Amino acid sequence: MATASASFKSREDHRKQLELEEARKAGLAPAEVDEDGKEINPHIPQYMSSAPWYLNAERPSLKHQRKWKSDPNYSKSWYDRGAKIYQADRYRKGACENCGAMTHDKKACMERPRKVGAKWTNMHIAPDEKIESFELDYDGKRDRWNGYDASTYSRVIEQYEARDEARRKYLKEEQLKKLEEKNNKKADEDGGSDEDDDDDYLKVDEAKVDESKQMDFAKVEKRVRTTGGGSTGTVRNLRIREDTAKYLLNLDVNSAYYDPKTRSMREDPLPDSDPNEKFYEGDNQNRLSGQALEFKQLNIHAWEAFDKGQDIHMQAAPSQAELLFKNYKVIKDKLKNNTKDTIMEKYGNAASEEALPRELLLGQSEREVEYDRAGRIIRGQETSLPRSKYEEDVYINNHTTVWGSWWRDHHWGYKCCKQTIRNSYCTGSAGIEAAEAATELLKANMARKEAAEDKPVQHEEKQLAAWGTEVPDDLVLDKKLLAEALKKDERKKEERDERKRKYNVKWDDEVTVEDMEAYRMKKIHHDDPMKDFLH
Repeated sequence: MATASASFKSREDHRKQLELEEARKAGLAPAEVDEDGKEINPHIPQYMSSAPWYLNAERPSLKHQRKWKSDPNYSKSWYDRGAKIYQADRYRKGACENCGAMTHDKKACMERPRKVGAKWTNMHIAPDEKIESFELDYDGKRDRWNGYDASTYSRVIEQYEARDEARRKYLKEEQLKKLEEKNNKKADEDGGSDEDDDDDYLKVDEAKVDESKQMDFAKVEKRVRTTGGGSTGTVRNLRIREDTAKYLLNLDVNSAYYDPKTRSMREDPLPDSDPNEKFYEGDNQNRLSGQALEFKQLNIHAWEAFDKGQDIHMQAAPSQAELLFKNYKVIKDKLKNNTKDTIMEKYGNAASEEALPRELLLGQSEREVEYDRAGRIIRGQETSLPRSKYEEDVYINNHTTVWGSWWRDHHWGYKCCKQTIRNSYCTGSAGIEAAEAATELLKANMARKEAAEDKPVQHEEKQLAAWGTEVPDDLVLDKKLLAEALKKDERKKEERDERKRKYNVKWDDEVTVEDMEAYRMKKIHHDDPMKDFLH
Protein backbone atom coordinates (compact mmCIF):
# COMPACT_ATOMS: atom_id res chain seq x y z
CA MET A 1 0.00 0.00 0.00
CA ALA A 2 1.34 3.45 -0.94
CA THR A 3 0.98 5.44 2.24
CA ALA A 4 1.72 9.13 2.46
CA SER A 5 3.59 9.09 5.76
CA ALA A 6 4.23 6.69 8.59
CA SER A 7 1.83 7.96 11.25
CA PHE A 8 0.95 6.22 14.49
CA LYS A 9 -1.92 3.73 14.27
CA SER A 10 -3.68 1.76 16.94
CA ARG A 11 -3.81 -2.00 16.90
CA GLU A 12 -7.37 -1.99 15.60
CA ASP A 13 -6.54 0.47 12.81
CA HIS A 14 -3.50 -1.59 11.86
CA ARG A 15 -5.60 -4.76 11.68
CA LYS A 16 -8.18 -3.04 9.48
CA GLN A 17 -5.42 -1.74 7.23
CA LEU A 18 -4.03 -5.26 6.78
CA GLU A 19 -7.48 -6.63 5.98
CA LEU A 20 -7.98 -3.88 3.39
CA GLU A 21 -4.64 -4.70 1.77
CA GLU A 22 -5.52 -8.40 1.58
CA ALA A 23 -8.91 -7.55 0.06
CA ARG A 24 -7.24 -5.32 -2.54
CA LYS A 25 -4.78 -8.07 -3.44
CA ALA A 26 -7.61 -10.57 -3.81
CA GLY A 27 -9.60 -8.14 -5.97
CA LEU A 28 -12.47 -7.79 -3.49
CA ALA A 29 -11.82 -4.11 -2.83
CA PRO A 30 -11.00 -1.34 -5.35
CA ALA A 31 -7.34 -0.46 -5.77
CA GLU A 32 -5.87 2.69 -4.26
CA VAL A 33 -5.72 5.81 -6.44
CA ASP A 34 -2.80 8.27 -6.57
CA GLU A 35 -2.83 12.04 -7.08
CA ASP A 36 -3.26 11.75 -10.86
CA GLY A 37 -6.23 9.37 -10.53
CA LYS A 38 -4.28 6.29 -11.59
CA GLU A 39 -4.70 2.99 -9.76
CA ILE A 40 -1.79 1.70 -7.67
CA ASN A 41 -0.96 -1.96 -7.97
CA PRO A 42 -1.69 -3.54 -4.51
CA HIS A 43 1.06 -6.14 -5.02
CA ILE A 44 3.81 -3.50 -4.93
CA PRO A 45 5.86 -3.99 -1.70
CA GLN A 46 5.57 -1.39 1.03
CA TYR A 47 9.25 -0.44 0.92
CA MET A 48 8.74 0.61 -2.72
CA SER A 49 5.33 2.24 -2.40
CA SER A 50 6.00 4.21 0.81
CA ALA A 51 7.30 7.74 0.15
CA PRO A 52 10.29 9.05 2.18
CA TRP A 53 9.44 11.26 5.14
CA TYR A 54 11.34 14.26 3.82
CA LEU A 55 9.05 14.55 0.77
CA ASN A 56 6.05 15.34 3.02
CA ALA A 57 3.67 13.49 0.74
CA GLU A 58 0.06 14.15 1.73
CA ARG A 59 -1.57 11.58 -0.57
CA PRO A 60 -0.44 8.13 -1.72
CA SER A 61 1.61 8.28 -4.88
CA LEU A 62 4.42 6.56 -6.76
CA LYS A 63 6.08 9.74 -8.03
CA HIS A 64 9.01 9.20 -5.71
CA GLN A 65 9.90 6.08 -7.73
CA ARG A 66 10.11 8.10 -10.94
CA LYS A 67 12.67 10.70 -11.95
CA TRP A 68 10.86 13.72 -10.57
CA LYS A 69 13.93 15.99 -10.71
CA SER A 70 14.23 16.34 -14.48
CA ASP A 71 17.04 18.33 -16.09
CA PRO A 72 15.52 21.37 -17.88
CA ASN A 73 18.43 21.56 -20.32
CA TYR A 74 17.94 18.00 -21.55
CA SER A 75 15.48 17.47 -24.40
CA LYS A 76 14.48 14.26 -26.12
CA SER A 77 13.31 16.02 -29.28
CA TRP A 78 15.34 15.89 -32.50
CA TYR A 79 15.80 17.83 -35.65
CA ASP A 80 12.77 18.27 -37.88
CA ARG A 81 14.06 16.66 -41.03
CA GLY A 82 13.30 18.51 -44.26
CA ALA A 83 11.27 21.28 -42.61
CA LYS A 84 11.11 24.63 -44.41
CA ILE A 85 10.26 27.98 -42.80
CA TYR A 86 10.19 30.68 -45.52
CA GLN A 87 10.04 30.77 -49.32
CA ALA A 88 11.51 33.99 -50.81
CA ASP A 89 10.58 35.42 -54.20
CA ARG A 90 13.87 37.08 -55.01
CA TYR A 91 17.49 36.87 -54.01
CA ARG A 92 18.47 38.42 -50.68
CA LYS A 93 21.79 39.83 -49.66
CA GLY A 94 23.94 37.30 -47.76
CA ALA A 95 22.02 34.29 -49.09
CA CYS A 96 23.50 31.26 -50.84
CA GLU A 97 24.74 32.24 -54.33
CA ASN A 98 23.75 28.83 -55.72
CA CYS A 99 20.17 28.27 -54.42
CA GLY A 100 19.25 31.56 -52.72
CA ALA A 101 18.54 30.19 -49.18
CA MET A 102 19.57 32.32 -46.19
CA THR A 103 20.40 29.41 -43.86
CA HIS A 104 23.69 28.37 -45.52
CA ASP A 105 26.36 29.63 -47.87
CA LYS A 106 27.54 28.42 -51.25
CA LYS A 107 30.20 26.16 -49.76
CA ALA A 108 27.66 24.24 -47.58
CA CYS A 109 24.93 24.09 -50.22
CA MET A 110 23.59 20.57 -50.82
CA GLU A 111 21.79 21.30 -54.13
CA ARG A 112 23.18 20.61 -57.59
CA PRO A 113 25.53 23.37 -58.67
CA ARG A 114 23.66 25.54 -61.10
CA LYS A 115 25.18 26.80 -64.31
CA VAL A 116 24.07 30.29 -63.35
CA GLY A 117 23.39 30.82 -59.67
CA ALA A 118 20.24 32.27 -58.16
CA LYS A 119 22.19 35.42 -57.29
CA TRP A 120 22.31 36.37 -60.94
CA THR A 121 19.17 34.75 -62.29
CA ASN A 122 16.89 35.73 -59.36
CA MET A 123 14.79 32.64 -60.15
CA HIS A 124 13.95 29.34 -58.39
CA ILE A 125 14.89 30.62 -54.96
CA ALA A 126 15.19 27.67 -52.50
CA PRO A 127 13.25 27.94 -49.21
CA ASP A 128 15.06 28.47 -45.94
CA GLU A 129 15.70 25.36 -43.79
CA LYS A 130 14.61 25.11 -40.18
CA ILE A 131 17.65 25.49 -37.93
CA GLU A 132 17.43 23.94 -34.43
CA SER A 133 19.88 23.56 -31.54
CA PHE A 134 19.61 21.24 -28.54
CA GLU A 135 21.49 21.03 -25.24
CA LEU A 136 21.89 17.35 -24.47
CA ASP A 137 23.37 15.79 -21.37
CA TYR A 138 26.06 13.13 -21.26
CA ASP A 139 23.72 10.25 -22.12
CA GLY A 140 21.83 12.21 -24.74
CA LYS A 141 24.96 12.98 -26.69
CA ARG A 142 25.91 9.30 -26.79
CA ASP A 143 22.44 7.91 -27.54
CA ARG A 144 22.97 6.26 -30.91
CA TRP A 145 19.21 5.75 -31.44
CA ASN A 146 18.21 9.34 -30.65
CA GLY A 147 16.18 10.70 -33.54
CA TYR A 148 15.72 7.31 -35.19
CA ASP A 149 12.40 6.91 -37.01
CA ALA A 150 11.09 3.38 -36.54
CA SER A 151 8.78 3.70 -39.53
CA THR A 152 11.78 3.63 -41.86
CA TYR A 153 12.33 -0.03 -41.00
CA SER A 154 9.14 -0.86 -42.92
CA ARG A 155 11.15 -0.40 -46.11
CA VAL A 156 13.47 -3.22 -45.06
CA ILE A 157 10.46 -5.45 -44.32
CA GLU A 158 8.89 -4.64 -47.69
CA GLN A 159 12.16 -5.48 -49.41
CA TYR A 160 12.37 -8.91 -47.78
CA GLU A 161 8.69 -9.63 -48.44
CA ALA A 162 9.11 -8.74 -52.12
CA ARG A 163 12.09 -11.09 -52.32
CA ASP A 164 10.13 -13.94 -50.71
CA GLU A 165 7.18 -13.33 -53.04
CA ALA A 166 9.43 -13.43 -56.09
CA ARG A 167 11.03 -16.66 -54.88
CA ARG A 168 7.60 -18.20 -54.26
CA LYS A 169 6.43 -17.30 -57.76
CA TYR A 170 9.57 -18.73 -59.29
CA LEU A 171 9.18 -22.04 -57.44
CA LYS A 172 5.52 -22.23 -58.49
CA GLU A 173 6.44 -21.69 -62.14
CA GLU A 174 9.14 -24.37 -61.94
CA GLN A 175 6.64 -26.81 -60.43
CA LEU A 176 4.14 -26.11 -63.22
CA LYS A 177 6.80 -26.63 -65.88
CA LYS A 178 7.83 -30.00 -64.42
CA LEU A 179 4.24 -31.19 -64.26
CA GLU A 180 3.54 -30.12 -67.84
CA GLU A 181 6.66 -31.88 -69.12
CA LYS A 182 5.68 -35.02 -67.24
CA ASN A 183 2.17 -34.92 -68.72
CA ASN A 184 3.52 -34.44 -72.23
CA LYS A 185 5.79 -37.47 -71.89
CA LYS A 186 2.93 -39.64 -70.68
CA ALA A 187 0.69 -38.42 -73.51
CA ASP A 188 3.26 -39.55 -76.09
CA GLU A 189 3.29 -43.04 -74.66
CA ASP A 190 0.50 -45.41 -75.74
CA GLY A 191 0.18 -47.22 -72.40
CA GLY A 192 -1.29 -44.27 -70.55
CA SER A 193 -4.91 -44.55 -69.45
CA ASP A 194 -7.57 -41.86 -69.42
CA GLU A 195 -7.95 -41.95 -65.64
CA ASP A 196 -4.25 -41.28 -65.11
CA ASP A 197 -4.40 -38.37 -67.51
CA ASP A 198 -7.30 -36.89 -65.61
CA ASP A 199 -5.39 -37.20 -62.32
CA ASP A 200 -2.36 -35.48 -63.80
CA TYR A 201 -4.45 -32.63 -65.13
CA LEU A 202 -6.05 -32.26 -61.71
CA LYS A 203 -2.59 -32.02 -60.13
CA VAL A 204 -1.67 -29.30 -62.58
CA ASP A 205 -4.85 -27.39 -61.80
CA GLU A 206 -4.19 -27.66 -58.06
CA ALA A 207 -0.68 -26.38 -58.55
CA LYS A 208 -2.03 -23.36 -60.45
CA VAL A 209 -4.25 -22.36 -57.53
CA ASP A 210 -2.98 -19.33 -55.67
CA GLU A 211 -1.88 -19.95 -52.09
CA SER A 212 -3.94 -17.05 -50.83
CA LYS A 213 -7.12 -18.93 -51.78
CA GLN A 214 -6.36 -22.09 -49.79
CA MET A 215 -8.60 -21.27 -46.80
CA ASP A 216 -5.95 -18.87 -45.44
CA PHE A 217 -4.41 -21.84 -43.66
CA ALA A 218 -0.76 -20.96 -44.23
CA LYS A 219 -1.33 -17.21 -44.06
CA VAL A 220 1.23 -15.34 -41.97
CA GLU A 221 -0.23 -12.49 -39.96
CA LYS A 222 1.44 -9.81 -37.89
CA ARG A 223 0.93 -10.07 -34.15
CA VAL A 224 0.27 -6.62 -32.73
CA ARG A 225 -1.14 -6.85 -29.17
CA THR A 226 -0.46 -10.25 -27.67
CA THR A 227 -0.84 -11.56 -24.15
CA GLY A 228 2.93 -11.69 -23.82
CA GLY A 229 3.15 -7.94 -24.32
CA GLY A 230 5.13 -8.11 -27.58
CA SER A 231 4.33 -6.06 -30.64
CA THR A 232 6.33 -7.94 -33.27
CA GLY A 233 6.53 -11.47 -34.59
CA THR A 234 4.27 -13.69 -36.65
CA VAL A 235 1.69 -16.36 -35.96
CA ARG A 236 0.02 -18.79 -38.34
CA ASN A 237 -3.72 -18.94 -38.61
CA LEU A 238 -4.33 -22.64 -37.82
CA ARG A 239 -7.96 -22.47 -36.71
CA ILE A 240 -10.92 -22.57 -39.01
CA ARG A 241 -13.07 -19.50 -38.47
CA GLU A 242 -16.26 -21.57 -38.48
CA ASP A 243 -15.22 -23.28 -35.22
CA THR A 244 -16.73 -22.12 -31.95
CA ALA A 245 -14.24 -20.85 -29.40
CA LYS A 246 -13.96 -23.10 -26.35
CA TYR A 247 -14.86 -20.29 -23.96
CA LEU A 248 -18.18 -19.91 -25.83
CA LEU A 249 -19.25 -23.56 -25.51
CA ASN A 250 -20.73 -22.98 -22.07
CA LEU A 251 -21.55 -19.45 -20.95
CA ASP A 252 -22.34 -20.48 -17.39
CA VAL A 253 -20.19 -18.58 -14.87
CA ASN A 254 -19.70 -21.72 -12.73
CA SER A 255 -18.60 -23.90 -15.66
CA ALA A 256 -15.01 -24.79 -16.58
CA TYR A 257 -12.49 -22.01 -15.95
CA TYR A 258 -10.87 -20.41 -19.00
CA ASP A 259 -7.46 -18.79 -18.54
CA PRO A 260 -7.15 -15.96 -21.08
CA LYS A 261 -3.40 -15.58 -20.61
CA THR A 262 -2.51 -19.16 -21.56
CA ARG A 263 -5.74 -19.69 -23.57
CA SER A 264 -6.33 -22.96 -21.78
CA MET A 265 -9.44 -24.64 -20.37
CA ARG A 266 -8.45 -27.71 -18.39
CA GLU A 267 -11.88 -29.08 -17.49
CA ASP A 268 -14.69 -30.19 -19.76
CA PRO A 269 -17.07 -27.27 -20.44
CA LEU A 270 -19.96 -29.67 -21.26
CA PRO A 271 -19.61 -32.67 -18.92
CA ASP A 272 -23.28 -33.72 -19.17
CA SER A 273 -23.54 -33.80 -22.96
CA ASP A 274 -23.21 -36.89 -25.15
CA PRO A 275 -19.49 -37.80 -25.55
CA ASN A 276 -20.13 -38.99 -29.11
CA GLU A 277 -21.28 -35.53 -30.15
CA LYS A 278 -18.51 -33.54 -28.41
CA PHE A 279 -15.38 -32.50 -30.28
CA TYR A 280 -13.72 -30.80 -27.29
CA GLU A 281 -13.47 -32.32 -23.80
CA GLY A 282 -10.98 -29.96 -22.17
CA ASP A 283 -7.20 -29.71 -22.30
CA ASN A 284 -6.81 -32.44 -19.70
CA GLN A 285 -8.12 -34.94 -22.27
CA ASN A 286 -4.96 -34.40 -24.30
CA ARG A 287 -2.81 -35.17 -21.25
CA LEU A 288 -4.61 -38.44 -20.52
CA SER A 289 -4.62 -39.91 -24.02
CA GLY A 290 -2.32 -40.66 -26.90
CA GLN A 291 1.41 -40.09 -26.68
CA ALA A 292 1.06 -37.76 -23.68
CA LEU A 293 0.13 -40.72 -21.46
CA GLU A 294 3.04 -42.78 -22.81
CA PHE A 295 5.42 -39.89 -22.16
CA LYS A 296 4.10 -39.60 -18.60
CA GLN A 297 4.69 -43.32 -18.01
CA LEU A 298 8.19 -42.96 -19.46
CA ASN A 299 8.99 -40.16 -16.98
CA ILE A 300 7.63 -42.17 -14.04
CA HIS A 301 9.72 -45.19 -15.06
CA ALA A 302 12.85 -43.01 -15.30
CA TRP A 303 12.26 -41.57 -11.80
CA GLU A 304 11.66 -44.98 -10.24
CA ALA A 305 14.71 -46.48 -11.95
CA PHE A 306 16.90 -43.60 -10.74
CA ASP A 307 15.65 -44.07 -7.16
CA LYS A 308 16.60 -47.76 -7.34
CA GLY A 309 20.20 -46.96 -8.32
CA GLN A 310 20.23 -47.00 -12.13
CA ASP A 311 22.10 -44.26 -13.98
CA ILE A 312 19.21 -42.89 -16.04
CA HIS A 313 18.03 -39.35 -16.73
CA MET A 314 15.12 -38.40 -18.96
CA GLN A 315 16.43 -34.96 -19.93
CA ALA A 316 20.13 -35.81 -20.20
CA ALA A 317 19.73 -39.07 -22.18
CA PRO A 318 16.17 -39.41 -23.52
CA SER A 319 17.06 -42.13 -26.04
CA GLN A 320 18.59 -44.29 -23.33
CA ALA A 321 15.56 -43.79 -21.07
CA GLU A 322 13.17 -44.72 -23.90
CA LEU A 323 15.17 -47.84 -24.77
CA LEU A 324 15.27 -48.99 -21.12
CA PHE A 325 11.52 -48.42 -20.82
CA LYS A 326 10.92 -50.45 -23.98
CA ASN A 327 13.05 -53.32 -22.66
CA TYR A 328 11.26 -53.09 -19.33
CA LYS A 329 7.87 -53.48 -20.99
CA VAL A 330 9.10 -56.49 -23.02
CA ILE A 331 10.49 -58.21 -19.91
CA LYS A 332 7.35 -57.40 -17.93
CA ASP A 333 5.08 -58.88 -20.62
CA LYS A 334 7.26 -61.96 -20.85
CA LEU A 335 7.20 -62.49 -17.08
CA LYS A 336 3.44 -61.95 -17.03
CA ASN A 337 2.92 -64.56 -19.75
CA ASN A 338 5.17 -67.04 -17.95
CA THR A 339 3.23 -66.56 -14.73
CA LYS A 340 -0.04 -66.99 -16.58
CA ASP A 341 1.17 -70.19 -18.25
CA THR A 342 2.36 -71.59 -14.93
CA ILE A 343 -1.00 -70.92 -13.26
CA MET A 344 -2.89 -72.43 -16.18
CA GLU A 345 -0.73 -75.56 -16.12
CA LYS A 346 -1.31 -75.98 -12.42
CA TYR A 347 -5.01 -75.09 -12.10
CA GLY A 348 -6.26 -75.32 -15.67
CA ASN A 349 -7.99 -72.81 -17.86
CA ALA A 350 -11.69 -72.25 -17.20
CA ALA A 351 -12.05 -70.24 -20.41
CA SER A 352 -10.78 -73.03 -22.68
CA GLU A 353 -13.10 -75.03 -24.91
CA GLU A 354 -12.12 -78.34 -23.34
CA ALA A 355 -14.77 -79.96 -21.11
CA LEU A 356 -13.94 -79.89 -17.42
CA PRO A 357 -13.93 -83.13 -15.40
CA ARG A 358 -17.13 -83.94 -13.53
CA GLU A 359 -15.24 -83.98 -10.22
CA LEU A 360 -14.11 -80.35 -10.67
CA LEU A 361 -17.35 -79.15 -12.20
CA LEU A 362 -19.84 -80.52 -9.62
CA GLY A 363 -17.56 -81.39 -6.72
CA GLN A 364 -18.66 -85.06 -6.74
CA SER A 365 -17.62 -88.37 -8.29
CA GLU A 366 -18.84 -91.93 -8.81
CA ARG A 367 -16.42 -93.31 -6.21
CA GLU A 368 -18.22 -94.93 -3.23
CA VAL A 369 -16.77 -94.88 0.29
CA GLU A 370 -18.44 -96.76 3.19
CA TYR A 371 -17.87 -95.86 6.87
CA ASP A 372 -18.89 -97.58 10.12
CA ARG A 373 -20.48 -95.95 13.17
CA ALA A 374 -17.09 -94.98 14.62
CA GLY A 375 -16.09 -93.18 11.42
CA ARG A 376 -13.61 -95.77 10.22
CA ILE A 377 -13.41 -96.63 6.54
CA ILE A 378 -14.93 -100.00 5.72
CA ARG A 379 -14.78 -99.85 1.95
CA GLY A 380 -13.38 -97.33 -0.52
CA GLN A 381 -10.83 -94.60 0.03
CA GLU A 382 -11.25 -91.45 2.03
CA THR A 383 -10.74 -88.16 0.21
CA SER A 384 -7.56 -86.40 1.28
CA LEU A 385 -7.82 -83.11 3.09
CA PRO A 386 -6.55 -80.05 1.26
CA ARG A 387 -3.05 -79.07 2.26
CA SER A 388 -2.00 -75.52 3.10
CA LYS A 389 0.70 -73.49 1.37
CA TYR A 390 3.09 -74.17 4.27
CA GLU A 391 5.25 -77.29 4.50
CA GLU A 392 3.71 -80.07 6.57
CA ASP A 393 5.21 -83.20 8.15
CA VAL A 394 8.77 -82.22 7.23
CA TYR A 395 11.13 -83.69 9.84
CA ILE A 396 14.75 -82.57 10.16
CA ASN A 397 17.78 -83.75 12.17
CA ASN A 398 16.38 -87.23 12.86
CA HIS A 399 13.27 -85.84 14.62
CA THR A 400 9.98 -87.72 14.44
CA THR A 401 7.86 -84.68 15.36
CA VAL A 402 7.84 -81.06 14.22
CA TRP A 403 8.98 -78.02 16.14
CA GLY A 404 6.23 -76.73 18.43
CA SER A 405 4.76 -80.13 19.26
CA TRP A 406 5.87 -79.88 22.90
CA TRP A 407 5.48 -77.11 25.51
CA ARG A 408 7.08 -76.75 28.94
CA ASP A 409 7.95 -73.80 31.18
CA HIS A 410 6.93 -71.25 28.55
CA HIS A 411 9.18 -72.81 25.91
CA TRP A 412 8.36 -74.67 22.67
CA GLY A 413 10.23 -77.81 21.69
CA TYR A 414 10.21 -81.24 20.06
CA LYS A 415 7.95 -83.88 21.56
CA CYS A 416 10.14 -86.79 20.48
CA CYS A 417 13.18 -85.76 22.56
CA LYS A 418 11.73 -82.90 24.69
CA GLN A 419 14.41 -80.42 23.56
CA THR A 420 13.69 -76.69 23.56
CA ILE A 421 16.58 -75.75 21.24
CA ARG A 422 15.42 -75.33 17.66
CA ASN A 423 17.28 -77.14 14.84
CA SER A 424 18.98 -79.38 17.41
CA TYR A 425 19.73 -83.05 16.70
CA CYS A 426 17.23 -85.56 18.08
CA THR A 427 18.54 -87.74 20.96
CA GLY A 428 15.40 -89.84 21.44
CA SER A 429 14.49 -91.52 24.74
CA ALA A 430 18.15 -91.53 25.90
CA GLY A 431 18.19 -87.75 25.71
CA ILE A 432 14.97 -87.56 27.73
CA GLU A 433 16.46 -89.77 30.48
CA ALA A 434 19.72 -87.78 30.53
CA ALA A 435 17.83 -84.50 30.82
CA GLU A 436 15.73 -85.82 33.71
CA ALA A 437 18.83 -87.10 35.52
CA ALA A 438 20.61 -83.75 35.08
CA THR A 439 17.56 -81.92 36.45
CA GLU A 440 17.41 -84.17 39.56
CA LEU A 441 21.14 -83.76 40.15
CA LEU A 442 20.84 -79.98 39.90
CA LYS A 443 18.04 -79.95 42.44
CA ALA A 444 20.03 -82.12 44.88
CA ASN A 445 23.10 -79.87 44.61
CA MET A 446 21.01 -76.77 45.26
CA ALA A 447 19.44 -78.33 48.39
CA ARG A 448 22.86 -79.40 49.67
CA LYS A 449 24.24 -75.90 49.18
CA GLU A 450 21.38 -74.30 51.07
CA ALA A 451 21.85 -76.71 54.02
CA ALA A 452 25.63 -76.21 54.22
CA GLU A 453 25.43 -72.43 53.99
CA ASP A 454 26.41 -70.79 57.35
CA LYS A 455 25.09 -67.58 58.76
CA PRO A 456 27.41 -64.53 58.35
CA VAL A 457 29.43 -63.50 61.43
CA GLN A 458 28.42 -60.08 62.75
CA HIS A 459 31.43 -57.93 63.66
CA GLU A 460 31.03 -55.26 66.28
CA GLU A 461 32.10 -51.76 65.24
CA LYS A 462 35.01 -50.50 67.25
CA GLN A 463 34.97 -46.85 68.30
CA LEU A 464 38.39 -45.30 67.96
CA ALA A 465 39.65 -42.84 70.54
CA ALA A 466 41.00 -39.36 69.85
CA TRP A 467 44.49 -40.57 68.97
CA GLY A 468 43.71 -43.87 67.24
CA THR A 469 43.36 -46.13 70.31
CA GLU A 470 40.21 -47.88 71.37
CA VAL A 471 37.59 -45.73 73.06
CA PRO A 472 37.22 -46.49 76.76
CA ASP A 473 33.81 -47.37 78.08
CA ASP A 474 33.73 -44.49 80.57
CA LEU A 475 34.34 -41.81 77.88
CA VAL A 476 31.70 -39.03 78.03
CA LEU A 477 31.36 -36.40 75.30
CA ASP A 478 29.89 -32.97 75.83
CA LYS A 479 27.07 -32.40 73.33
CA LYS A 480 27.50 -28.60 73.22
CA LEU A 481 31.25 -28.85 72.62
CA LEU A 482 30.59 -31.50 69.94
CA ALA A 483 28.08 -29.20 68.17
CA GLU A 484 30.59 -26.32 68.30
CA ALA A 485 33.30 -28.60 66.92
CA LEU A 486 31.03 -29.55 63.98
CA LYS A 487 30.46 -25.85 63.21
CA LYS A 488 34.09 -24.88 63.79
CA ASP A 489 35.21 -26.62 60.61
CA GLU A 490 32.80 -24.53 58.53
CA ARG A 491 34.00 -21.32 60.13
CA LYS A 492 37.62 -22.22 59.39
CA LYS A 493 36.80 -22.66 55.72
CA GLU A 494 35.29 -19.19 55.62
CA GLU A 495 38.25 -17.62 57.55
CA ARG A 496 40.78 -19.13 55.16
CA ASP A 497 39.47 -16.78 52.49
CA GLU A 498 41.47 -13.57 52.87
CA ARG A 499 38.48 -11.49 51.78
CA LYS A 500 36.32 -12.81 54.68
CA ARG A 501 39.08 -12.96 57.27
CA LYS A 502 38.55 -10.71 60.29
CA TYR A 503 41.13 -8.33 61.70
CA ASN A 504 41.90 -10.20 64.93
CA VAL A 505 42.07 -13.94 64.37
CA LYS A 506 43.44 -16.40 66.89
CA TRP A 507 44.29 -19.90 65.77
CA ASP A 508 43.85 -22.64 68.35
CA ASP A 509 45.78 -25.75 67.36
CA GLU A 510 44.72 -27.80 70.38
CA VAL A 511 42.67 -30.88 69.42
CA THR A 512 40.07 -31.97 71.90
CA VAL A 513 38.11 -35.20 72.14
CA GLU A 514 35.03 -33.46 70.72
CA ASP A 515 37.05 -32.19 67.73
CA MET A 516 38.27 -35.72 67.03
CA GLU A 517 34.74 -37.05 67.27
CA ALA A 518 33.52 -34.35 64.84
CA TYR A 519 36.33 -35.26 62.42
CA ARG A 520 35.42 -38.94 62.64
CA MET A 521 31.76 -38.15 61.99
CA LYS A 522 32.57 -36.02 58.92
CA LYS A 523 35.22 -38.28 57.50
CA ILE A 524 34.29 -39.88 54.15
CA HIS A 525 34.44 -43.65 54.18
CA HIS A 526 35.20 -44.83 50.66
CA ASP A 527 33.82 -48.29 51.36
CA ASP A 528 30.50 -46.91 52.51
CA PRO A 529 27.80 -47.41 49.81
CA MET A 530 25.87 -44.41 51.19
CA LYS A 531 28.82 -42.00 51.06
CA ASP A 532 27.29 -40.02 48.18
CA PHE A 533 24.20 -39.23 50.24
CA LEU A 534 25.95 -37.91 53.41
CA HIS A 535 26.54 -34.33 52.20
